Amino acid sequence: MQKSSRMKNLDSAIFSEMNARKQEVEKRNIEVFNLGIGSPDRNPAPHIVEAMHSALNKPGYYTYPLTGKPQLHRALTDWYFNRFGVQLNPDNEVLVLMGSQDGLGHLSMAYIDPGDIALVPDPGYPIYAASILLAQGEIYPMPLLKENKFLPDLDNIPKEVAKKAKLMWLNYPNNPVAAVADRAFFEKVVDFAKENEVLICHDVAYSELAFDGYKPISFLEVPGSKEVGIEFYSVSKTYNMAGCRCGFAVGNAEVLAELAKIKSNIDYGVFSVVQDGAIAALTGPQDCVAENARIYERRRDVLVDGLTDLGWIMPKPRASMFVWAPLPKGYTSSKEFAIELLEKTGVLVIPGVAFGQQGEGYVRIALVQSEDQLKEAVEQIKQNFKFK
Repeated sequence: MQKSSRMKNLDSAIFSEMNARKQEVEKRNIEVFNLGIGSPDRNPAPHIVEAMHSALNKPGYYTYPLTGKPQLHRALTDWYFNRFGVQLNPDNEVLVLMGSQDGLGHLSMAYIDPGDIALVPDPGYPIYAASILLAQGEIYPMPLLKENKFLPDLDNIPKEVAKKAKLMWLNYPNNPVAAVADRAFFEKVVDFAKENEVLICHDVAYSELAFDGYKPISFLEVPGSKEVGIEFYSVSKTYNMAGCRCGFAVGNAEVLAELAKIKSNIDYGVFSVVQDGAIAALTGPQDCVAENARIYERRRDVLVDGLTDLGWIMPKPRASMFVWAPLPKGYTSSKEFAIELLEKTGVLVIPGVAFGQQGEGYVRIALVQSEDQLKEAVEQIKQNFKFK
């Protein structure tokens, strides 16, 4: 059977290869420390689990949910106001998603026609580029470079490209590069969007995984942002509910209505039990959020300090659940380095080139193992890997 042309541009080769190599290493009875996929390894707080447990026996909870519960819309709008000072209308400025990736993957269908240009960060979370390719749009990569603090240089986008572009993806705190953005940057983004009539789509999934007293901001805090964009958030990383699949798109009501129209032709909504869990997460005690961030901060310190002592120098991120690590001296290929590291030590990291051409020269390390496991991973590298 002949595949559609759009499939030719989709590629998960590096992720698939690393997983296959992981399985081969495990067959040699070598313990693998999987620091690849960015999936939380901790459980939700007890009050969240209890809310879902209690909901399992509620009458009517096994029919199609179709839309988000009004209580969940209000819970999210209250959370946004308390956390960011952003006021949202629960009736038309909140859309419940089956995880934020649901919206990230489908929005382009509402705004991108074949040949339309989208501005996509490079390196970037793969769904941003994939969503454009599935809509048969054209990607204009925005390089995220160390010298620019891993922020796209909007002034460096050619004027003819900016005028033709219909959509821009942003993500701060960032995956994979673990960078952060300030208010001045987002103000510039809003001005750029208004001048060029570009829809801004900001992914703020890691807003609550921040360290050293840093507090990430929402793109929607900037005046005029609702006129030009939307933001994606979820309970996945903040509350360790990644497998539950509940997220949100918030902001511009017109854009959300179009995304809702796409979704109405694709799915039937988030399981009511999961919605109750999300309500409990957003409205319940928030000490679990602070504890979660502290745990990731300690993990960051254990890993980065340990590897730095071995001579592998890397910066400490201020937020996210990742470390964006430059290759050690003597290495130029992120893929070759990641394979050698896995084969010799059992430590699995993702080559930076998996996230775009500008990712070459780096690897992404996910802080998704306990402190003891991370210490053991560092020890395995110390014992079995010689830096050049």
